[in-house]
Amino acid sequence: MADGAVARDIKQAASDVETLRTELAQIAGLPDDAPRGLSGQHYVDPAYFEHEWNTVLHNGWHCLARADEIPNSGDYLALKLLEEPIVLVRDGDTIRALSNVCQHRGMPLVQGTGRAKRFVCPYHAWAYRTDGRLMYATRMENEGFDPKSCGLTSFACVERFGFIYVSLSDAPSDLDLELGDLADHLAPYEPENYRIVHTANEVWQTNWKCLVENFMEGYHLSVVHPQTLHSYTPTELCKKGPNGPGYTSYISNYPDEIPSRGRGAPGLKDTQRHQSFLFAAFPCQVASIAPTLFVSLCLLPQTADRVDVRWTMSVYGDELDDDIISQRIALWTEVNREDREKLELMQKALGSRYAPSGPLAGPDFEGTIWDFVRWLARQDKTAP
Repeated sequence: MADGAVARDIKQAASDVETLRTELAQIAGLPDDAPRGLSGQHYVDPAYFEHEWNTVLHNGWHCLARADEIPNSGDYLALKLLEEPIVLVRDGDTIRALSNVCQHRGMPLVQGTGRAKRFVCPYHAWAYRTDGRLMYATRMENEGFDPKSCGLTSFACVERFGFIYVSLSDAPSDLDLELGDLADHLAPYEPENYRIVHTANEVWQTNWKCLVENFMEGYHLSVVHPQTLHSYTPTELCKKGPNGPGYTSYISNYPDEIPSRGRGAPGLKDTQRHQSFLFAAFPCQVASIAPTLFVSLCLLPQTADRVDVRWTMSVYGDELDDDIISQRIALWTEVNREDREKLELMQKALGSRYAPSGPLAGPDFEGTIWDFVRWLARQDKTAP
């Protein structure tokens, strides 16, 4: 391709991104009684996804794991966040997110999960403490070698609700301000006291925003999940929950004739024992908590039409025996399959010029999508 053609393609891509940014601001500025979703191009355009990658995704806080996945000092979990190799490690009583890249020649230090007193590079045996400091580098005797300058980069990392949140930003926002009063709404469940019983990794061929929106609206429950969810959480009983600067929520109430799913924490109200509370911590965590069950999907966007999903299931106390836990895992596996099937089918059509910004249903059914759209617009407004 000639240089002129390349330049024109770059200019056109930039123009398309600016068009979509303008459209996002216009949609978010609509009246509350006339909400609309995003047009299809917001979910399929590669250049727009790159814009999101460098702004809203790079700057955001990402839920990566449950804290009890690395319960003991030296326990670690290696993964990638936006193509950045990271190792989560418990360093004494502190959980750290370190760069999983040796400062010698760029070799990954560890893979998967495990426990280590130190990280030793498998290439040339450079060794690092679990706080990231370089311990020793064999045969490095050059005058210009400074071990103090060869430590592992540390990323912003905090623990909330029993989860580990990480940001790649050099100046991350205050997560507690972003989540507002979400902690107050979750506190009666004692979310930090749930214990993990299941982890799964999946690849969904859909845009990351589609998955956030799908999980966070009850409008589709009775249609997409007639056998798995309708009897317990029918669409007509869904109610919009609270929202804050960086989160939204809704409540899935159970029919009166359906028994609760356990007592859970002692501070729960009877009404809370007869419902599920679903929330999204923007940009990429969606979760559902009930008295004895806590399911979270950690979304790791890869391309405009692919998101890697790491989902966990945790339980409260010992009310659920092994058979019931297995049944819950099977249920959620099927629910996720049903959602993925629909989203992957929709992704194939979102590039159509007939996939416009459509009207949203009322607050109890799609008010959470409206919260998400306005949050995206606020984040984009501060982007360069």
